[in-house]
Amino acid sequence: MFTLTEVASLNDIQPTYRILKPWWDVFMDYLGIVMLMLAIFSGTMQLTKDQVVCLPILEQTPEGAGGFLGPQPPETADRLWNKESAIGEQAAPLMAKRPPDSIGPTIPFPQSGTFGQPQPTGVRTKLDFQQYVFVNQMCYHVALPWYSKYFPYLALIHTIVLMVSSNFWFKYPKTSSKIEHFVSILGKCFESPWTTKALSETACEDSEENKQRLAGASSLLKHLSTSSEEGSPNQSAPMLTKSGVTFSAEKLVSEVPAMTILDKKDGEQAKALFEKVRKFRAHVEDSDLIYRLYAIQTVIKTVKFILILCYTMTFVASIDFDHVCEPEIKHLTGYSKFHCTHNMAFMIKKLLVSYIALICVYGVICIYTLFWLFRRPLKEYSFEKVREESSFSDIPDVKNDFAFLLHMVDQYDQLYSKRFGVFLSEVSENKLREISLNHEWTFEKLRQHVTRNLQEKVELHLFMLSGVPDAVFDLTDLEILKLELIPEARITAKISQMINLQELHFYHCPAKVEQTAFIFLRDHLRCLHVKFTDVAEIPSWVYLLKNLRELYLVGNLNSENNKMIGLESLRDLRHLNILHLKSNLTKIPTNITDLSPHLIKLVIHNDGTKLLVLNSLKKIMNLAELELLNCELERIPHAIFSLNNLQELDLKSNNIRTIEEIISFQHLKRLSCLKLWHNKIITIPLSISHVKSLESLYLSHNKLESLPSSLFTLLKLRYLDVSHNSIVVIPPEAGFLQNLQHFAITGNKVELVPKQLLKCNKLRTLCLGHNCISSIPEKIGQLLQLTHLELKGNCLDRLPAQLGQCGLLHRGCLIVEDHLFDSLPMEVKESINQESSLSFPNGCKCLSDGR
Repeated sequence: MFTLTEVASLNDIQPTYRILKPWWDVFMDYLGIVMLMLAIFSGTMQLTKDQVVCLPILEQTPEGAGGFLGPQPPETADRLWNKESAIGEQAAPLMAKRPPDSIGPTIPFPQSGTFGQPQPTGVRTKLDFQQYVFVNQMCYHVALPWYSKYFPYLALIHTIVLMVSSNFWFKYPKTSSKIEHFVSILGKCFESPWTTKALSETACEDSEENKQRLAGASSLLKHLSTSSEEGSPNQSAPMLTKSGVTFSAEKLVSEVPAMTILDKKDGEQAKALFEKVRKFRAHVEDSDLIYRLYAIQTVIKTVKFILILCYTMTFVASIDFDHVCEPEIKHLTGYSKFHCTHNMAFMIKKLLVSYIALICVYGVICIYTLFWLFRRPLKEYSFEKVREESSFSDIPDVKNDFAFLLHMVDQYDQLYSKRFGVFLSEVSENKLREISLNHEWTFEKLRQHVTRNLQEKVELHLFMLSGVPDAVFDLTDLEILKLELIPEARITAKISQMINLQELHFYHCPAKVEQTAFIFLRDHLRCLHVKFTDVAEIPSWVYLLKNLRELYLVGNLNSENNKMIGLESLRDLRHLNILHLKSNLTKIPTNITDLSPHLIKLVIHNDGTKLLVLNSLKKIMNLAELELLNCELERIPHAIFSLNNLQELDLKSNNIRTIEEIISFQHLKRLSCLKLWHNKIITIPLSISHVKSLESLYLSHNKLESLPSSLFTLLKLRYLDVSHNSIVVIPPEAGFLQNLQHFAITGNKVELVPKQLLKCNKLRTLCLGHNCISSIPEKIGQLLQLTHLELKGNCLDRLPAQLGQCGLLHRGCLIVEDHLFDSLPMEVKESINQESSLSFPNGCKCLSDGR
């Protein structure tokens, strides 16, 4: 047998699980305990006191007037009589005092005997005490109904089954882990200081005190409320409607919550809770196992209740106090029939009726539970009421097991769900991130990250933050702001004080802009860089920046999304001059022609995807610069020849093998720069001489083996780069290029530098490195404007001393082996080593470096 404590342990659920036990489950647990106590009490009474008491039923015979009935052997009567006579005078009074209804054998005495006293009357049964014990035991098992004997044990088993069924969903392996995780998270969310702060801010916004503080700015606050009735100033949705909000009003609103900054430890705990809630939701919402298990166990309890009630009501009538027993023991006692009394019948019947009453109440609650389970969809949960009562209008609805658990919690206390909803809200999470971010990134820390770029512009680059710190907008001298991998970038109205800001970079950063901030950017922003994964990530407000001059889009713009980049909104960019698309286009978007009146430069960098359709180019008549990079072009596109205003063409990194179409460039009177580098061009056609307007020609990294003499008839040519080819000879006609300033032939097979080349006395950059040159003509001293000379990687034995005559050439821009430089006369070395007092922008850069 087990103790009550051991049985009660079956219902020993962790106290924290109480939030998942609605009133009916709690009530059924108490009913289970009462039924358990009743069953244990019944069993204890039955084990200690339950028995039957039996007397034989005497049968009447003709001889028996006053005698005993039944076939009683004579020797038995004589034995009894002798026994009675032996008692003597002391036994007779005791027998006379015996009450007539005493339990036990009544032994009659003769009316007159040796004692001479009156004798008691009764029926002699002639049985021993041991025989009565035997008869009682036999009749207990023969005459007593089975339900009277086993009711306590059945009640105990039923109660244990019902208690196990009630708590099975807490113990089942596939649900207990989810339930335990949910209860743990819910408890932490309920007690988190961030929950209190977030809800307090909502209450603070609705308080009368704040209404008085904002009385003077009520008209401004109306424009800042987009998705909540409370008008939370921290909403993260973009606001692009018209608004008259000024910076001062925005500052006033930001100061409304009087809450102090959250403790750093509390903030970290809150951020961890947001992550846990997000992961738990993803883990639980994909199944409804908890809901189904709870429904099944409720159905099982209901069926069990019906079963118990049916057979108990059937057998309750069989419990009686009087029973007639006919055991087959006549050969042992001489009697065949006995009259028995069950001493516990009355108590057992009362306990059974009480048990039936408890079972009925239990069953009614089970039926109510089924009604609650199936009367409405419990696998859907909406935070609509929470959204109405708080500023967190973005709390998402949940489903499946997550929804069912929240429904169960609501039966305990709806405040749990309300406080838990704070951690499902992105607005709340963004608020927390904003507070933590501003606490960490102060103005002083941001100032340390401000740098100056090559153009001497003040620049700040923020990488992988949770948001944009408010202190950024206090850097009023900032000219370039780069935001990279910031998922919740939010540009507030405070940006209007950054009067020097002209360039923004959003790298995988879907920025949201408030209305006042947008108005400022629309009027002041000149350059915008956006890097994205899909075109849908480009913020819609980008297409409304009417004063934007330069737009750089880097991301996936494949053929399926070309309609989206159809840029129907680009037509509003009325001042856009430069459009840079780095993507994988197969055709140029047709709607790009909306920019044709003002577009001056178009760059398409295709990352290896073949650009097939370029007909739209013909309509961009004002285009001055065109770059088609890495577009897998095999020939020069004919659409280019219609661009009469084209000044610069760059076809870098394509598969162009022949450029016979170059003769058509003669119609492009303004074409001054042609870049055909990093292709597979084998020869330069003689017709290149017709492109008289060329001033810069880039043919590096091709497969050229010779330079035609007609090339050197382009008298306007100032930049010529033919480095990294297979050229053997520099034609003497190179001397005709009297305007040539930069000449690069690095990485070829040249063996001789013609003296005619040195007649180009305007040369400033001469790159002859990595060839097979064995000597440099002494006339190199005639290049008085030479500032950069590359000779490294040749077969030189010495350098001409005439290098000292190149007054603008200094050691830092003389690229040559050290031993060759040391071979120069001392005065020449001293002259070259002198620091130049002049600054030349391209003095130390070779064209072959990619400039």
